[in-house]
Amino acid sequence: MDFVYVSGTDIKASRIALGTWAIGGWMWGGTEEQQAVNTIRTALDLGINLIDTAPVYGFGKSEELVGRALVESGNRDQVIIATKTGLEWDDQGRVVRNSSKQRILREIDDSLYRLHTDYIDIYQIHWPDPATPFEETAETMNDLYRKGKIKAIGVSNYNPQQMDGFKKYSELHVSQPPYNLFERKIEDDVLPYCIDNNITTLVYGSLCRGLLTGRMQKDTKFKGDDLRKIDPKFQQPRYNQYLKAVTRLDEYAQKNFGTRVIHLAIRWLLDRPGVNVALWGARRPDQLDPVSDILGWKLDESSMESVDAILKETVIDPVGPEFMAPPASSP
Repeated sequence: MDFVYVSGTDIKASRIALGTWAIGGWMWGGTEEQQAVNTIRTALDLGINLIDTAPVYGFGKSEELVGRALVESGNRDQVIIATKTGLEWDDQGRVVRNSSKQRILREIDDSLYRLHTDYIDIYQIHWPDPATPFEETAETMNDLYRKGKIKAIGVSNYNPQQMDGFKKYSELHVSQPPYNLFERKIEDDVLPYCIDNNITTLVYGSLCRGLLTGRMQKDTKFKGDDLRKIDPKFQQPRYNQYLKAVTRLDEYAQKNFGTRVIHLAIRWLLDRPGVNVALWGARRPDQLDPVSDILGWKLDESSMESVDAILKETVIDPVGPEFMAPPASSP
């Protein structure tokens, strides 16, 4: 496994991290708890030492399962926990942004309890909250950092202007934006900003909600509250374009590297300028089987150009991940 230090800290993180949104079950059609715990422990066995979660993933369920897995494994001090704050929900599961001091202080205690720990390695504001001044949010996070409750401060889904506003009042070590072969907007702004400001990136959506696993078919069905039922990438005619791209990328990976599209997608991320850590979402142990085949090879400039050409030829009507953004305030 390859590792990288989180800027401004002594945290040494694996460049592949486990993302646990799906493990929480919410917007992924439910969860199977023991299988989820086994997935976390399998990730640790593979050398992945960074586990990314959030209170809103299953409304506490994901954090509880991460905490349970770490208790069972008995190696909390060897694991980097990245979790988040700044979203709240009601009894009907309606989620809104709230990065107020009051909300953050309540959430961190709830997260510490669920995770069975007395500190969080990387604590991130989940979404920018226009109803709360950056000063209030940032100073609250900086206070938690000074007190040792958190070891690094991060933000997620922030643009450069928002990170600038945050940095006026606090340290900022980490940014977590969406990024994958199909969703590349951050190349224009967020990645250059993070490079220039020495901010470590943890990119999420690495496999584009399963599209880049190579397992999706034209007739694949999604159950329950699975967010892919409302994801525009999974709606026709776009869906066929993305499936065609996956087929072409898979053929390219097999021919040139002896791997498959899932390996190519993660390797591509790890070889992009400004990308430090890629989150790998999994909810079953077997979904982590390809991890070992990501290591030991790289994509050169010519390969990057070939990948770009495939995407340009196949995806003629691209769309980003904007549909996932929660409301900025309560209705």
